[in-house]
Amino acid sequence: MDLQAIRWQDDALWLLDQTALPARTRWVVCRTGGEVAEAIRGMRVRGAPAIGIAAAYGVALAAREVPDTLPPGLFLEHLRSAVVPLVRARPTGANLRWAVERVLRAVAEKDVVADMRRAALEEALRIHREDEEANRRIGRLGADLLPPGCFVLTHCNTGALATGGWGTALGVIRTAWAQGKVQGVYVTETRPLLQGARLTAWELQHEGIPVTLVVDGAAGLLLRQGKVGAVIVGADRIAGNGDVANKVGTYPLAVLAHRHGVPFYVAAPTSTLDPDTPSGEAIPVEERPPQEVTCLGWGWGEEGHLLPTAPPGVSAWNPVFDITPAPLITAIITEAGVAHPPFSQSLPRLSGRNRP
Repeated sequence: MDLQAIRWQDDALWLLDQTALPARTRWVVCRTGGEVAEAIRGMRVRGAPAIGIAAAYGVALAAREVPDTLPPGLFLEHLRSAVVPLVRARPTGANLRWAVERVLRAVAEKDVVADMRRAALEEALRIHREDEEANRRIGRLGADLLPPGCFVLTHCNTGALATGGWGTALGVIRTAWAQGKVQGVYVTETRPLLQGARLTAWELQHEGIPVTLVVDGAAGLLLRQGKVGAVIVGADRIAGNGDVANKVGTYPLAVLAHRHGVPFYVAAPTSTLDPDTPSGEAIPVEERPPQEVTCLGWGWGEEGHLLPTAPPGVSAWNPVFDITPAPLITAIITEAGVAHPPFSQSLPRLSGRNRP
């Protein structure tokens, strides 16, 4: 399956609306930077690498909105102000800010407004292309770590829908499946928005890879019964010491894997590494509306078909991410190589690649 959830077409950014899947295939067309920011906030595009790619295109679109009558220096100043909503759309992931800063850097290298606009789009296209290439390398490096004939457990969605086209953790699984190393995949539902059930299971099914869906709370029993050879997840930000921010529910999976002696791998491009953040304690954790917890169906499909799952007026805490401490992680797989503990020493050798 050649699945692409992001494409540049007809001078606009086309995003496969992930709030509608798997019931419907619907594309969102963004023609302004503000529309891209809204698509990111509304999780119509999600997954740290995909968010970064979309944000890069968002800068290119925002550059078209800045008056071309401005001198280059003032043009850049206005553009920097225009992309602030993009940077603030999702606060936890590192890829978003990295991509925006990289495009702005490319723009700043030009001294003619027309060239500045052209540079913004060219850099966004380059980021998109490089991400898929990076994913392929991550897939090959990660597949080498998996034991032959194993079943793998993964959480949330880290495939083509969440990246430039191949996937990070799911890219490793796809590569290992093609090599005959993986027998099947266990996928957690990933409450509350069910990215595992709606998106990862859908991707694997289309790939012809055997997939078994489990509720989040069943992972402990699955690991205890020895049915899983490795756990592999993605990341939204990786601190300098190797602490990882990822979809909420990742931390307990890491604890369970550690308890049962199962390798726990993190797969992410180097754009997810944040050496300026010393540890997970400094990573901001996004919180989203409580309706995502108190209602089934909130945030995807038609909003008129919400099913309340909690009493009216009950409070809910809805952190989107949690922090997995570095000591629980077996290895971090990037396109620049595989980092092993101690991560404070191994990650700096990789973090220079693809950073502005």
